[in-house]
Amino acid sequence: MIPTKQELDAALIERIGAESFTKFQKASVAICGLGGLGSNIAIALARAGIGHLHLIDFDRVDISNLNRQQYKASQLGMYKTEALKENLLEIMPYCEIVTDSIEITEAHIPELFSEDSILCEAFDVAEKKAMLVNGVLEQLPEKYIVAASGMAGLLPANEIQTRKITSHFYLCGDETSDVADDIGLVSSRVMLCAAHQAHAVLRIIAGEEAEA
Repeated sequence: MIPTKQELDAALIERIGAESFTKFQKASVAICGLGGLGSNIAIALARAGIGHLHLIDFDRVDISNLNRQQYKASQLGMYKTEALKENLLEIMPYCEIVTDSIEITEAHIPELFSEDSILCEAFDVAEKKAMLVNGVLEQLPEKYIVAASGMAGLLPANEIQTRKITSHFYLCGDETSDVADDIGLVSSRVMLCAAHQAHAVLRIIAGEEAEA
């Protein structure tokens, strides 16, 4: 039986407090890339009570995704946007979710993120990461962006950190490891980095910005 919105809201308020709940419900966060980082970020933010999520990815769920991404074997072949939306609504049925099954280019940035206050960069490719971060900082300087760099292999968990780069730009990860250098992407370490990104977003919304 699915709880009512009032019941679910009351349970969240009991855990996080009325002030944080109100701020989280009003927030709109875009997640750019819905792989190991993005799918985990989305679930963490939905569970925290973020009221509006904007999911963006052009890819479909592949069998190789199942070791670290929040999809099910039954969702193979679905667009990641639709599969993740389906999973999120099973967890938090009253979250407002907007999807765009597109590949983001620099030209998309001003219009695509017009309704979002915080963006999470969760791409796999370094060039796309740089394109999004630089594009947002240049074209939408009033918005926050939380990006990731370095989460590969079985290196120590404590090497994953969050750094405040500028007033509106945060970077999570160890900033050195790469898939080519180690055994690849392992779910536990990818989830650590995703948790750092999600937590940075929550701190920004709550007014307790991540440490420099």
